[in-house]
Amino acid sequence: METNVSTVIVVTGASRGIGKAIALSLAAPDTALIINCSKSAGRLELVKEEIIKKGALCETFVGDVSNYSTVNEMFDLAISIYGKVNVLINNAGIASIELFQDMTPDMWNNIMSVNLNSVYNCCHFAVQDMLRRHCGKIINISSVWGLYGASCEVAYSATKGAINSFTKALAKELAPSNIQVNAIACGAIDTEMNGHLSPEELQELAEEIPCGTLGSPYGVANLAKLILNSDNYLTGQIIQYDGGWI
Repeated sequence: METNVSTVIVVTGASRGIGKAIALSLAAPDTALIINCSKSAGRLELVKEEIIKKGALCETFVGDVSNYSTVNEMFDLAISIYGKVNVLINNAGIASIELFQDMTPDMWNNIMSVNLNSVYNCCHFAVQDMLRRHCGKIINISSVWGLYGASCEVAYSATKGAINSFTKALAKELAPSNIQVNAIACGAIDTEMNGHLSPEELQELAEEIPCGTLGSPYGVANLAKLILNSDNYLTGQIIQYDGGWI
C-alpha cells in the first residue's frame, strides 16, 4: 500500500540515545517512521508519542534485529503500511568492556550478532525495496574505535571496523542504483552507553577531547540529517564525529 508521505524511515535502537535523537530529528509532517528496539517497549512508545506530535506518522516494532526472521517481519510491516522504505538508520548496538582473555565465545558471538548481523539483516531487506525503486539512503552508526581500536574493547572495535568496511563496499555496489550508503564514526557521545563511567571519569574523558565536552546525541542526529540531505555523490564515507578527539 502506498501512502502520501514522501519519506519512510526505519530507525533501529530508537528507544534512547542516538537512535531516539535521530528519529525525533527526522520526524516531520511528510515522513513516516518505523522505530525499533529490542526490549524497552514503554520507552519506545514515548518516543512514538513525541514523533506524532511533530506531525509524522509512526509505528513501533519491538524485536531483536540481530534475528533475520524478526527483521523480515519489521520490513514486511513497513512495506504493508507505508508501501516503501526510503531511509534506513542502523543504530542498534551494544558495548562490551573487558580484557580480551576474559571474553568467552558466547560474549563474542553476542556482540557480533547484535552489532554486525543486525546491519546485514536490515540492509538485506531495505536494499530489496530500494533497488526496486532505484533510490534510497542508508546510514550506519559506527565508532571511532572501528577506525583506531580500543584497549579492552576488542570485540566492539572489531564490529565497528567491520561496519565501516561493509559501508564502503556496499556503497560501491549500490551507487549505480542511486542508493547512498555512509557511516558516522562517533566519538564519546553522552548516552547511557557511558553509564559505567563515574562523573570524575566523564570529566577526565571530556578534558581529553579538544572541544572540551562529550558529543550530544542530537549532534549526531544533525549530522545524519546533513548526510541525508546531500546528493548521492556523497557515498561510501566514514564520517568522524568526535570533537577532534582521535
